[in-house]
Amino acid sequence: MRVCLASTSPARLMLLRQAGIEPLTQSPEVDEDAVAAAAAAERGSDLPPAELVLLLARAKAAAVAHELAAIGEFDGIVIGGDSMFEIGGRVYGKPYTPEEATRRWHEMRGATGILHSGHSVFRVSPGAVPEEAMATADASVTFADDITDAEIAAYVASGEPLHVAGAFTVDSLGGAFITRVDGDPSTVVGMSLSTVRRLASDLGVAWTDLWS
Repeated sequence: MRVCLASTSPARLMLLRQAGIEPLTQSPEVDEDAVAAAAAAERGSDLPPAELVLLLARAKAAAVAHELAAIGEFDGIVIGGDSMFEIGGRVYGKPYTPEEATRRWHEMRGATGILHSGHSVFRVSPGAVPEEAMATADASVTFADDITDAEIAAYVASGEPLHVAGAFTVDSLGGAFITRVDGDPSTVVGMSLSTVRRLASDLGVAWTDLWS
């Protein structure tokens, strides 16, 4: 049973490898901003974060799943995911700039936020229409209240927080600034493994059959 990760995220790839799975990786051709804008226009308002991450996860997984199905040789599952961090009533993706990452860390210091993670799994097999199972997973994250301005500056200068949802990691340099995680810890890394396992099972795929 093969696995394709519809993402180029190093964190999601690492999670699967740590779980005993060596996936193919394929970058989905999805304009996430356009997908989100179309959904907001249809509703007449922005989507809540839990709905938005699921929408984007589904779009990315579907793009890769249908491409593989068209080729007709892939037999396995395609996994897509998306994450956003909500704190103080605001929803954040990747900060990209040092200035924005620094601003967020000053806001997050001593606070608790929620990491929303959307998951979409497609079962793809030759000659069959791909089937999907989907779900969201949330985990709350509490940051230390004694983080100094110098520590924030040093962390931002490392470059690590610039390209991750919420401007932090729990499994690398940022982990020392986090005091509590409630929920599946892998959700905060980038993908809830327990959720993906359940979705695969819903599609008739045993998790242990995915081990390399």
